[in-house]
Amino acid sequence: MNLLDGKVAVITGAGTGLGRSYARLLARQGAAVVVNDYAQAAAEATVEEISNAGGRAAAAVADVGSVGSGEAILQASLDAFGRVDILVNNAGILRDKSLLKMTEEDWDAVLRVHLKGTFCVTQPIFRHMKERGGGVIVNTTSTAGLRGKFGQTNYGAAKAGIWGFSNSLAQEGLKHGIRVWTIAPAAASQLTDGVVSEEYKQVFTADRVAPVLLYMVSDLSGAQTGKTLLAGGGYVSEIRMEIGPGFVPGEQFTVTDLVAAIDAGKVLMPERALSYVNAYGPTTAKA
Repeated sequence: MNLLDGKVAVITGAGTGLGRSYARLLARQGAAVVVNDYAQAAAEATVEEISNAGGRAAAAVADVGSVGSGEAILQASLDAFGRVDILVNNAGILRDKSLLKMTEEDWDAVLRVHLKGTFCVTQPIFRHMKERGGGVIVNTTSTAGLRGKFGQTNYGAAKAGIWGFSNSLAQEGLKHGIRVWTIAPAAASQLTDGVVSEEYKQVFTADRVAPVLLYMVSDLSGAQTGKTLLAGGGYVSEIRMEIGPGFVPGEQFTVTDLVAAIDAGKVLMPERALSYVNAYGPTTAKA
């Protein structure tokens, strides 16, 4: 028996890259997959590949950056398969430039697809899942948003926003049986061409991330919700926010007291080592 027999999954940005890898794996595990992409040819190619392998899939061609598009994607799933059990918000774009070279269009385009797009697709499907009594949602963040990355203030802001969105959504989903995960994937794709090294491309493939996504959306992960997993190059780890030991001042609190507490190691935490993902070299975004 497959892990996702009888389930219906909607995956945004599934015409290429990570989304395509997710769609193929979930289909192999028995899910009917709604392949969303803004490019019709890419969406149909993924659908054809799944169908030729004996799976079930349907295309939903739409730009995720409007609520109307989110509703259209939901309707495409209802028309094809009658419901949605799994939503994977994966669609994304890059406009890598340092802050001083970034245009307003560069900022708006990235925030629209990543952050607004996650809201626009999630809202109607979350409502549908609530009415059906449950489901699983996986949103996509990035170490660029959680740690920062040169040349990606727009992308980092969007991905940090998605992390906050997901943490709050997980709490809202508790009483409705809707589990919410966040994944921080590291994988080379068409989006990262010219941005990552050749060594990175060899190690960080989409197919080495997809099994983590499968774990999240399947019953293997039980009732877990509100968690974030970093996945890339065969490395998997939970990401959590850390809070230092802290300092409680007396009634007469001065900056001198704060400096003394910092010097004593009570406020600022020591620097952490670079993540495994960053070990394969920096991006090549120009200053």
